[in-house]
Amino acid sequence: MIKAKKKFGQNFLKDEGVLTKIIESMPNNDNRIAEIGPGLGDLTRFLVNVKSVEAFEVDTELCALLQEKFDKELESGKLHLHCGDVLEAWQENLLNERYDLVANLPYYIATNIILRALADDLCENILVMVQLEVARKFCAASGEKEFGALSVIAQSIADCTITQIVPPSSFEPAPKVDSAVMLLSKRRSRNDAKFEQFLKVCFKQPRKTLLKNLSSVYDKNELSKLFEQLNFKPAIRPHELSTDDYHQLYTLLTK
Repeated sequence: MIKAKKKFGQNFLKDEGVLTKIIESMPNNDNRIAEIGPGLGDLTRFLVNVKSVEAFEVDTELCALLQEKFDKELESGKLHLHCGDVLEAWQENLLNERYDLVANLPYYIATNIILRALADDLCENILVMVQLEVARKFCAASGEKEFGALSVIAQSIADCTITQIVPPSSFEPAPKVDSAVMLLSKRRSRNDAKFEQFLKVCFKQPRKTLLKNLSSVYDKNELSKLFEQLNFKPAIRPHELSTDDYHQLYTLLTK
């Protein structure tokens, strides 16, 4: 029996009901599926029944297991298995055709993977299991305490929805926190590095006022005039603006 390895952030999803709901949440299209971290193949088993899958597994022991378990699917071409670090294989695009990312992501690289997928113009949808805390950071609405730079980046690019919350008991071994499945349906790709640098400044100290954070980089008098022009209160906190507000403020600051 293969045990989960802490260094790879492995928690194997065993709940058949959760797996079924993930499949039911998949966008209805002809895109190929990319699965990162298939683990024991519990989700893979469902995916290969509905789509062609490109799976990426870093654990050599699990790769050997998957090759044995899915020998028929590998032979027929329903499944292609890539053994190695997906971040090393991922150039500008992960696949050379339109695809959706569907995966139970290892917690330690989940945010990095999602940001890479948002930047990949061939990736159209991201349906992933992550820590609930991470899902809330991507999907938070303006005014919620979790609303931050990740929320603005994701919601500038995609429609973000948490489709289900998953308790620790659905995994083996059970993690210490709740998880969530979230769907990011992209409208465009992530490609504005300067805007993202601006967001880092805005949310540098979330408990400080937005004006205070921005004053570390921009002229305070100029900022005060812009805040008045946009009807932003001087004491407004970073999480209280909307995604559209941030784009409007950035456009005026960089004229």
